[in-house]
Amino acid sequence: MQSTSPEESASESPAQTFFTPGDRQYSLLKKETMSTQSSVTVSDSGLSYPSIFQLNLEIPAFFVSYRWWEDEATTMFWAFDIQEISRVIQFGLFRDENFPRTSLCARNVDTIDTFLIALSEPHEYQLLGNLSHIQRVEEILRRSSISPFQPIPWSWLPPQSSPTLDARAIAAAIEAESHFHFRQIAFEEFVRAALGYNAIFVEWFLKQHTALFIILLDHLGAYPEDIPLYTEVEKHLRSRSPFAHRALVQCLLAVRPGGNRDVPKKSTAGFEFIAGPIQALFKDQPGRLSAMLKMLSVLAIRFRRQYIHAPAMDWKTPFDTSIPFLDDYLESTSPTDLARSMRGLDEHHFAELTRQSLVTEDVLVGQLQFRWRVLSTSVWECCAALPDLVPYLQECAQSLLATRNYHSFTAIIKGLHTYTILTMRTTTTSTAQGNMVTLEALLPQETLSLMNPAQNFTAYRQHYQKFPGIPFLVPHLHDHKQNGESALQPVLQYLQSAQ
Repeated sequence: MQSTSPEESASESPAQTFFTPGDRQYSLLKKETMSTQSSVTVSDSGLSYPSIFQLNLEIPAFFVSYRWWEDEATTMFWAFDIQEISRVIQFGLFRDENFPRTSLCARNVDTIDTFLIALSEPHEYQLLGNLSHIQRVEEILRRSSISPFQPIPWSWLPPQSSPTLDARAIAAAIEAESHFHFRQIAFEEFVRAALGYNAIFVEWFLKQHTALFIILLDHLGAYPEDIPLYTEVEKHLRSRSPFAHRALVQCLLAVRPGGNRDVPKKSTAGFEFIAGPIQALFKDQPGRLSAMLKMLSVLAIRFRRQYIHAPAMDWKTPFDTSIPFLDDYLESTSPTDLARSMRGLDEHHFAELTRQSLVTEDVLVGQLQFRWRVLSTSVWECCAALPDLVPYLQECAQSLLATRNYHSFTAIIKGLHTYTILTMRTTTTSTAQGNMVTLEALLPQETLSLMNPAQNFTAYRQHYQKFPGIPFLVPHLHDHKQNGESALQPVLQYLQSAQ
């Protein structure tokens, strides 16, 4: 994507108004009101600055001949699966933002009542029963929608000019503020922005980085002696927020004309790393909206884990939208069928495992352990996004155990265990030792005991001695380190018999 100058960006956007930390109002005006000699002019409405960010330039171009998901979303609103309807509302894959309301209002009273009950807890039934038809529709919309937009203005300001200021620390502070504002954007808004719909969360994020540009421009205009400092800050920002970096670059271009040969130019859309992978999901996928919405719900969990709760932001690596486990689930006809598919895949991966691989813990062993962790994490993500999947996985785990596929069995158990922890599916009891928190048992106790880590998974290793199969590698490898190669004999014997 070509670099765009401040003047060119300003010419593409109508006047906009926003507020900065001191509630000072700035007007972003069209090119006709701008001076070609300066980035700042005085007009009848006050100081004016170029608008350096445009959403359509920060999202990769996306063209499809047929927006199939809109037609399928319309059909879903006349069906009777409230979970699917709720997910359609959540992601808002339609141009008319009032469409869900008019569609639901057209449904009969009993249907809307059934939908609302499905989205409610038993203790709410009596209160919700007093609502009118329209109020029930509004309640369904509220419970299915993401949190309302709450504009939070940019709050970082340049520190007081001083010879002791550190460029790296300033860059880190600007990066932290930019990451904070990124955290305010719901994943659902990125999906909408990637597909070309209105996305006020994303628009606000860009406006706050325009505010950063203005703040820096004002500061360096007042304290030109700080220009060398912020020239150094720019270098530290190059590997950080592309939006904060561009705001500073445009500021430096304005305050030191002719001295910017080493300043890098914009080469890609700022949101390429998140919007590009989302767009790829929607290309040529007609007839899959139900599956797509489930996938997006799982990716929303991954998005929060990867960007919202992360201490550091990765602005460049493309967002991973692959969920092989979910694909296998969606293609399966039953929990037993899913277990059968997982076994076939595991047998393929373990076919190359040798005694030497286990003894040396080579790359192959590392790959198997990595796949185990990815599977267990994916199971948790899927359960967190799609709680209705839990019973399916409970039955699948029992089938995996019966067929002695301990690799996938333990990964699913670990994922379910994480789900019970992170959703606080617990009960609290008082004992002589004090209050105890007991996790909800999603599987029979004798099954869960195999994942008890006590003494290097003693229960599992004893079970494996009697019923060998595709191994859960972690305890076997630990056992080998403690007791030598003889500890690997049960696994080696199984692998030899399986060849």
